[in-house]
Amino acid sequence: QVQLVESGGGLVQAGGSLRLSCAASGGTAGIRAMGWYRQAPGKERELVARLITGGGAEYADAVRGRFAISTNKARNRWDLQMNSLKPEDTAVYYCNAVATYFNKWGQGTQVTVSS
Repeated sequence: QVQLVESGGGLVQAGGSLRLSCAASGGTAGIRAMGWYRQAPGKERELVARLITGGGAEYADAVRGRFAISTNKARNRWDLQMNSLKPEDTAVYYCNAVATYFNKWGQGTQVTVSS
């Protein structure tokens, strides 16, 4: 069974950077899309960035140019480099993996950006 474990959240001042990592285990073959979502208090979960097999990277308008998603060759780990962070980036960030037979979420990691 696929498991996703996130790391790298924390508290940072506005303008700073953080790097989130998602490590996947337990059968990662067949993952078609891997990405990051976030959910702020009182708001719905939203896409931040994702990589689609055979396609490219997709970014939310709010983070394009500041965030970058990447993966390793084995495609069992993907990172989100977040630069020029803003207070409105504060949220719980979740990694996500989609395959034909599963849509898996990590447990979430808190990112807090102070002004």
